[in-house]
Amino acid sequence: MNRPENIQASAAPANATRDPVPIARPEIHQTVARILAPFPRGKLLDVPAGEGALSQRLTEAGFEVQACDLYPEIFRVPGITVRRGDLSGVLPYADAEFQYITCLEGLEHIENPHQAIREFARMLAPGGQLVISVPNILNIEERVKWLFNGYTSHFKPISEEHLRMRHEQWGEKEEVVLHINPIAYTELRYILEKYGFELRGAYRDKPKPNIWLYWPLVAAIRIFAKLKSERKRRERWAEELTSDAVLMGGNTLVLHAAKSERARGA
Repeated sequence: MNRPENIQASAAPANATRDPVPIARPEIHQTVARILAPFPRGKLLDVPAGEGALSQRLTEAGFEVQACDLYPEIFRVPGITVRRGDLSGVLPYADAEFQYITCLEGLEHIENPHQAIREFARMLAPGGQLVISVPNILNIEERVKWLFNGYTSHFKPISEEHLRMRHEQWGEKEEVVLHINPIAYTELRYILEKYGFELRGAYRDKPKPNIWLYWPLVAAIRIFAKLKSERKRRERWAEELTSDAVLMGGNTLVLHAAKSERARGA
């Protein structure tokens, strides 16, 4: 990765006359704000920050926010420091520098989520809070789409035609919109626990309006899960995988985790 440079938000484009557009659904930002609301204010890293909508919201909520993105030139919020950083590499921050990290809609765009979580563990102080969102590929609607299509809504085939269209829209910044790594609750939880995080909660952005159509299938899945032995249900995270947040979830899964007081940064 290129040597990171410290870019102030005041270096935003001269035509930055509008508010930043969220890279995630507004309901995800609301969920993040609700998760972090009870905690004392402290130093927070927002990565990838995009145009800065979440950074702005959390700054207004009292957090000391720094922003990081692969393309810091698109950041639009004055007064917040933004640095260039690649989630696939080493981010330009010190060990245990932050009490909070938010990572919305980032891991599905990179080849190696393990590296990103390792970096979060390194940069968070013991007891620090991490909030991550990824597309929910395990909700009932996406499971049915996978059955019939062989792919989910957020992870369609990346054909040459699709790549050409994205490149025409975004140029060299096509990584912003390309979803290359479908990450389920099971994989993400494993990675978090591997690097010293304790899962504190799973949330959905909002219920899907047509979810009632899948109730018979949901009921069958939940009954099947309850037929397993207690040991197997615990071992296979059956309760979590049949929860409203995962099985009945919306488009996005939001996980809240805390770095163990005993954990050391990678």
